[in-house]
Amino acid sequence: MLRINFLLFLIVIFFSVMVIQQRHYSRQLFSELESLKGDRDSLNIEWGKLLLEEGAWSQHQRIEYLARTQLDMTTPSPDQIEVSIGKNRVQ
Repeated sequence: MLRINFLLFLIVIFFSVMVIQQRHYSRQLFSELESLKGDRDSLNIEWGKLLLEEGAWSQHQRIEYLARTQLDMTTPSPDQIEVSIGKNRVQ
């Protein structure tokens, strides 16, 4: 009877330690999950900013494309460029 009680006591201790280890592991995983969620949120914010920047750049490219195709506008050559400073004109 004493052996059975001692064996049951050891089994209870063993499983108690296992439960404690599993809880600790679970808390570590939860902490890592929360950290990764924060990383995800910051990456989503950065992605949104990049999408806005891409939209701004693509809008500029679209305007340039429309100016070239529909209005037949071109970049002037260096000899066609005139710089005016105040009332004086410089070529």
